Amino acid sequence: MARQQELLAEIRAIIHAAPLFQPVMPRTGKPFSVKMSNCGPLGWVSDIDGYRYQPTHPRTGEPWPAMPGMLLELWREHTAYPLPPQACLINWYEPQARMGLHQDRDEEDTDAPVLSVSLGDRCRFRLGTRERKGPTHSFLLESGEVMMLAGANRMAFHGVERIYPATSTLLGRSGRINLTLRRVTRA
Repeated sequence: MARQQELLAEIRAIIHAAPLFQPVMPRTGKPFSVKMSNCGPLGWVSDIDGYRYQPTHPRTGEPWPAMPGMLLELWREHTAYPLPPQACLINWYEPQARMGLHQDRDEEDTDAPVLSVSLGDRCRFRLGTRERKGPTHSFLLESGEVMMLAGANRMAFHGVERIYPATSTLLGRSGRINLTLRRVTRA
């Protein structure tokens, strides 16, 4: 729990410097149910013009804060990938927020794994195959758990079906933070 609290303090400092924003779907402008921020050299954003990585916050225009050493350590600890992550997407889930099935496919380097860290309330995570209509299975992710999409599962469809409020005291309120570390470019 102490390590989670230390990581949470780092994430709160990042969010203070790079405030959460609510992305929208390309073309339709429909808002996501989650709010986001990023840290590292690049950050993932979504707006009316599409999905992309960029070096600056879409609202403030400032560069994303540096990625904390704890996250780089987790990357080294859990992946065998030789290059460091370039982006850490920070998703904030209110208790009613969801994330529909999707693939993480905006990265040039899809050989690199995607490493995910859960903080806060439990969620029901849904994992499928590389086919949108393929079979799926759901399981629970608890605060402090790390999950990786790599190899044949790197392009698997996945999403968050629901948040279970008040299942963790880490955040001091109901909700969930998900940190997703990604390598974007090949070099």
